Amino acid sequence: MNTSKDEILNRIQAALCDVPPAETPDDVPIAREYRHDDSSQHDGLIDRFAERVSEYRAVVRRVSSSELPGAIASSCAARGVRSLAVPTDLPDGWVPEGVEPMPDVDGGLTNAQLDVIDGVLTACALAIAQTGTIVLDGGPGQGRRALTLLPDYHLCVVRTDQVVDLVPEGVERLFEAAQARRPMTWISGPSATSDIELSRVEGVHGPRTLEVLIVDL
Repeated sequence: MNTSKDEILNRIQAALCDVPPAETPDDVPIAREYRHDDSSQHDGLIDRFAERVSEYRAVVRRVSSSELPGAIASSCAARGVRSLAVPTDLPDGWVPEGVEPMPDVDGGLTNAQLDVIDGVLTACALAIAQTGTIVLDGGPGQGRRALTLLPDYHLCVVRTDQVVDLVPEGVERLFEAAQARRPMTWISGPSATSDIELSRVEGVHGPRTLEVLIVDL
């Protein structure tokens, strides 16, 4: 007896029956209208990303590179943050004075420790203006997945050159991470869900509060 899975696979096989075995995806030209190389549109791109992120109830600020350390310090002070989980390769000077950095050396921070730390500070792999999404792929300044899923507060730094327009552009940039099988986290605002009565609950699957600092280069 064929299962639903068998039926789906049989239909896919039938649909591909006229494709030559030697053909590769690169043999067929595909329109790439989603690519945007016009640098004059970049400011509008950043503004759209900031707007979409704020629609998710995230806190968003745009700062210059020289203002970044002060912006991080003021964000931590506003929330009374006294300890931050940080990747071991976080850029120097990001953790403000008076805040204890908790480096995740070789994934040594336990789940219990991450749960009580005041927050986490990371960079990101890229950001997508279309959906207001931030993507972490375990690259420089990002750390492992648990580092950004267990603390209640995530302060994330996004450089303007990391912002792309559409999802396909983001997927293309993540090709190497995917090839390396690095786990990815796609973040569209603070963690939130709702029940059948549409009662919104925040902080269920990740940080209750997301704050984004967009750094102009």
